[in-house]
Amino acid sequence: MEGYLHLKSGHSYKGQWLTNQPKKDIEGEIVFFTGMTGYQEVLTDPSYKDQIIVFTYPLIGNYGINESDFESKKPHVAGVIVYEGSKCPSHYKSAYTLEEYLQKWNIPLMGHMDTRAIVKKIRSEGSMPAKMSLNESAEAESFLLPKDEKVCKVSSEVIETYGEGKSHVVVIDFGAKKSIVDSLLKRSCKVTSVPFNTKIEEIKKLNPDGVVLSNGPGDPKELKGILPEVKKILEQYPTLGICLGHQLAALAFGGNTKKLSFGHRGANHPVADMQKGTVFMSSQNHSYVVDDESLKATGFKTRYVNLHDQSVEGLMHQLLPIQTVQFHPEAHPGPADGDYIFDEFMIMIKAENRRVFAYA
Repeated sequence: MEGYLHLKSGHSYKGQWLTNQPKKDIEGEIVFFTGMTGYQEVLTDPSYKDQIIVFTYPLIGNYGINESDFESKKPHVAGVIVYEGSKCPSHYKSAYTLEEYLQKWNIPLMGHMDTRAIVKKIRSEGSMPAKMSLNESAEAESFLLPKDEKVCKVSSEVIETYGEGKSHVVVIDFGAKKSIVDSLLKRSCKVTSVPFNTKIEEIKKLNPDGVVLSNGPGDPKELKGILPEVKKILEQYPTLGICLGHQLAALAFGGNTKKLSFGHRGANHPVADMQKGTVFMSSQNHSYVVDDESLKATGFKTRYVNLHDQSVEGLMHQLLPIQTVQFHPEAHPGPADGDYIFDEFMIMIKAENRRVFAYA
């Protein structure tokens, strides 16, 4: 049956429902992802909470959905737009088709869409509110996205511990991907995940060696109420900030963030490491970036730069053991070029522990 995608700009596109048609319009911010693979990880990444995702690669679903590549327990996107959605996946690990998986969670999938035209419109006019609808037209004044805080919808409500390694790392869960925890476990860490609004007094009781501020959805300024607590944590523990965590670290020390026109989402974004003098490919998913000009009095200096638009991709504090990255060093999906960030974090933890021990 025919369905329609309506953008706030007034442009509409016709397609076909590949899942059961929804009973009402599906609303969300429309964004696009440029990777050829990795759709399962994208669907289950909490950073995509309530967004309508357009996949630019023309064939999605060709290797199905397996039981091992989930980044969280359920998908978080509001809806999915593809050119062609494969109903006959070919992979030995495949357990469901893309259509079956999304139908299970009542997430609409629309295919036979001109994804190239849609993405060109987003690139020219920016990410915007959109609707997946049964109706051929939509009222322009009805495109209003709710100003709700998304992190509280995706953060864990309980403290959970994984592994029994020598180094203990607390992950503050703003919508953390499973692969962040996996990357730490691979480095012989004990990992404790805590809710996003956990106070420093509770973190002190866990006695961590280091802290990770995780990725997550939405505008980092929606979390301004917890910034004083974030700053206390940053001042007391070796810290790695990833994506939203990177932005929160900058805000906590007086920096600023701004929204990109259509964001960075894909598995092929070139980043320069200014300290090492190297360039690598990165996996990214974000709408907001740290404003370089706002860093002058924060103690941070820019270490990583996006080579497409020269935006800030990561920071190092000049006095404190803090490192942050805007991209996803754990990849999933994407290249693992930035995996060394976790190794540097472990070195930073060990160096800080030696320093504390020496002066204890």
